[in-house]
Amino acid sequence: MTLDSVFSPECVCLNLESSDKDELFEEMVQLMVTAHPEIDRAKALEALIERESKMSTGIMHGIAVPHGNCNNVKGVVGGIGISKAGVDYDALDKSPVHLVFMLLCNPDETELHLNVLKDLAAILQNPSFVKEVMEKTSGKEVYELLHQYESMLVN
Repeated sequence: MTLDSVFSPECVCLNLESSDKDELFEEMVQLMVTAHPEIDRAKALEALIERESKMSTGIMHGIAVPHGNCNNVKGVVGGIGISKAGVDYDALDKSPVHLVFMLLCNPDETELHLNVLKDLAAILQNPSFVKEVMEKTSGKEVYELLHQYESMLVN
């Protein structure tokens, strides 16, 4: 299991307040820094913005997976955000983003980073997961649902 070590209930925001991508990055990074004080907030934001400048990580059907390399992160650390209103994200499909999986990765952990992205992509292909996650009422419920779907993956 990879995702259950990357995400935690403390790094889930059920009610994102952000209305655009820049605000979203600030809000989600703050959530992650609060749970993981070793993360350098400024470097994390810089890494996410740099990666996003190459191509939008708003990938499909209201979902974004912003990610960036950060030296002061051990392994891969993730945060999950849900926006009922939607975030103007400049997504590839031009749709607002409602579900965000943010990843900060140590540059020396490329294989782990790719495995996390692969597992997330497999789970996010399942429309049932997206529907169910949007209905959850606590970070613990979101985390448990992610763990449940990850356990169904064939690796």
